[in-house]
Amino acid sequence: MSGGQIALIILAVAVLLLVLFIGLFLVKLTQTLGVLTKDVDVIARGANDILANVDTLLSDVNGKVATIDPAFQAIADLGTSVSDLNAATSNLTSKVKGSASLNTTKVASAVFAANTARKNHKKNRKANKTAE
Repeated sequence: MSGGQIALIILAVAVLLLVLFIGLFLVKLTQTLGVLTKDVDVIARGANDILANVDTLLSDVNGKVATIDPAFQAIADLGTSVSDLNAATSNLTSKVKGSASLNTTKVASAVFAANTARKNHKKNRKANKTAE
């Protein structure tokens, strides 16, 4: 056997080993991809179930929010009414305070006039009794 033939045999063995290695690699890769495909299918089914549950939950929450929304609107309206009542009470209080000094003067004048009228009435009564 010549050196060229030996080199050719070595090359043939090397190519055979390379083909076997690539074949084993492809078999392992196929098995790995099969397992990966099954796992992705399981995850996809789980994700679909989760999305269906999320959709149901979201519909439920939207329904409950729609039910509660009028209550929040009523509370907001009540707050506005209380604020308006507070402003009206404050306005009335300031008017009463402002007119209190005027009313005191008016009341004092009315009391004085009433006392004067009472005294005059008593005088006239005594005068009428003595005249009889």
